[in-house]
Amino acid sequence: MNTDASGTEALSREQYAALADFRFRLRRFLAFSEAAAARAGLPPQQHQALLTLAGHIGRAPATVGLLAEQLLIAPHSAAELVSRMVEAGLLTKTRAVEDRRRSALSLTPRAEGLLQSLTAAHLDELRNLAPALTDALGPATR
Repeated sequence: MNTDASGTEALSREQYAALADFRFRLRRFLAFSEAAAARAGLPPQQHQALLTLAGHIGRAPATVGLLAEQLLIAPHSAAELVSRMVEAGLLTKTRAVEDRRRSALSLTPRAEGLLQSLTAAHLDELRNLAPALTDALGPATR
């Protein structure tokens, strides 16, 4: 086992190459995702918000706080995003039953239709990409 100056195991050139290849393929998927959202008339962040809300599982309703956490943005940025999406007819915002101080977020039928077609395209892309991602990770994890 080779170690570097700090005493940790040194990575091989093959491991660096595998990680670089994996990151490249992830960036290509993200570029695909952003382009697909733009073709559907959605900014990428709005697409991510719709996906987050549609995929929310839990007893508590989806909220602005959930979006902020999942999208890694500040709460006030998430609130502004929600306002734009409500104005665009993509979300509805109602007072949460359990806590009237919070607003529950829901997708509109229009948003559900957009998200369904975008998700189908993304799943096709992931099916094609999965073998390459797996191949790239192999050498990186050895």
